Amino acid sequence: MKLDRFLYLFVLSLSCIGVCRAQAAPAPAPKTIVVHAGHLLDVKTGKTLANQTIVIQGDKIASVGPDTQVPAGAQVVDLTNATVLPGLIDAHTHVTMTTNFGYSRLAISVPREALNGARNARVTLDAGFTTIRNVGASGFTDVALRDAINAGDVPGPRMLVSGPALSITGGHCDNNLLPFEDHVQAEGVADGVEAVQHKTREIIKYGADLIKVCATGGVLSHGDNPQASQYTLEEMKAIVADAHRLGRKVAAHAHGAEGIRWASEAGVDSIEHGSYIDDAAIATMKKNGTYLVPTLFLADWFMENAEKIGTPAELIAKAREVLPAARKNVARAFAAGVKIGFGTDAAVYPHGLNAHEFAVMVKLGLTPLQAIQAATVNDADLLGWSDKVGTIEPGKWADIVAVDGDPLADVTTLERVKFVMKGGEVVKNLYAK
Repeated sequence: MKLDRFLYLFVLSLSCIGVCRAQAAPAPAPKTIVVHAGHLLDVKTGKTLANQTIVIQGDKIASVGPDTQVPAGAQVVDLTNATVLPGLIDAHTHVTMTTNFGYSRLAISVPREALNGARNARVTLDAGFTTIRNVGASGFTDVALRDAINAGDVPGPRMLVSGPALSITGGHCDNNLLPFEDHVQAEGVADGVEAVQHKTREIIKYGADLIKVCATGGVLSHGDNPQASQYTLEEMKAIVADAHRLGRKVAAHAHGAEGIRWASEAGVDSIEHGSYIDDAAIATMKKNGTYLVPTLFLADWFMENAEKIGTPAELIAKAREVLPAARKNVARAFAAGVKIGFGTDAAVYPHGLNAHEFAVMVKLGLTPLQAIQAATVNDADLLGWSDKVGTIEPGKWADIVAVDGDPLADVTTLERVKFVMKGGEVVKNLYAK
């Protein structure tokens, strides 16, 4: 009898569970937000559309157009006195780093770098950059930061991250500040085809979305020449082959013309900096469809502040040679029609000043629209996220910024972003009454 009663109660409990599940309340409908835009810049066509209504459901854009019916119960955001654009993209940041290029950088621990990143991520988002590509960080701190942002633990932009950059022994992206007896080497150092294949796979194993490779020497590093090639063509081909096969793009730090050509021939997706790009490198990049991500505004800030922040004299001397050459050569690349992405190298100057890059791009020959396209549709294509970001269209993430005035008439208005929305969440609104 006791057994029969037990079985009866057990069956009854299962039935109750089924009924409770059947009667459970349905999941709540996604929140609806309606943004009234006085002016909306269509970054694809360059047309500024008046009196547009953007309907957002959850984290995605549902519709865009004039005189759209406002759904009942929707939250309304009034941007009728502003110009609205898609959230900006920065394809070259070091969000976990700060303006520190001397020996004191050795005292920055991996945990401290991660905490710096949390602070810098919020500053970058507030500046209107809702997506960034981080190209180089110690100890996979950018991987941890990306995951924390995605989990909602800390505010920040969407991030695609590289983890440690690949470098030859003693090259840019190695750690050359300590003597031999300390036997110090950066995490991304690898030499030879077999070793770079292993390192590429290891970096992907620990969470990288892309691979960063240092194809030439650099400016803010000890003991190397920015014009000298580092990896051989064969080594870079091996890196790119493994990265692409595993679904990751490759960004190549490259100042020297030979390193630019080799990296493009190896199949990298973008050249970062491109300071000594020449006609042959331009032709190679155009042939291969390689993006150039110049980092230009840093020259202004760094040369004014380098001594104040304790930068070693050797690095300042390199900067005085490289940075003016970069502007002249990049202007030629602009005129030649190389595909251009928008990147800043933020960390060489304080995070949050990223939008100052636009004015320099325009000064060197791009139209304001072309500069804005570099930070929207072009960067979205470079990142492989054209279906997610870069325009204000149905189905895209609701990443939206707004400014006063007309950025096509004065691109510096983008330095003063007053409204930021990421994924349907308002993170900054200076228009709110």
